Amino acid sequence: MLQRIQTVYLFIAFLLSGVLIFFVSLWSNEAGQPVYVEDVLLALVLFVGSAVLSLVTIFLFKNRKLQFVLGRVNILLNFILLGVFVYWSLTLPGEMNISEKGIGMFVPVLSIVFLVLANKAIKKDEDLVKSADRFR
Repeated sequence: MLQRIQTVYLFIAFLLSGVLIFFVSLWSNEAGQPVYVEDVLLALVLFVGSAVLSLVTIFLFKNRKLQFVLGRVNILLNFILLGVFVYWSLTLPGEMNISEKGIGMFVPVLSIVFLVLANKAIKKDEDLVKSADRFR
């Protein structure tokens, strides 16, 4: 059932991780030039992995338990990505000067929020199906 609210949440997480990240910068380097996700291979792989996982999870609507587990794996992947960004932001050269972090470093947080909302809706659907099975 693609018309459920968790599909909307998962699609928003896909758009954040798979599309938006190519248009916003992660940070600015010493020369003041913005660094995008294409310049950093590890971040690119993690973002694309998160986007693909969100898209695959949308189409697993018949298997809610697997959908829920893949949502949690995606949340874990975004936490790893967030940890990598925190590590990079603390070890960037020139931190004694005022440095500019881009909005791209905040994208995993937004993605985690929408993935948690999707998992909450999936759990609610699963509980509804279990309660209906008790009446049969």
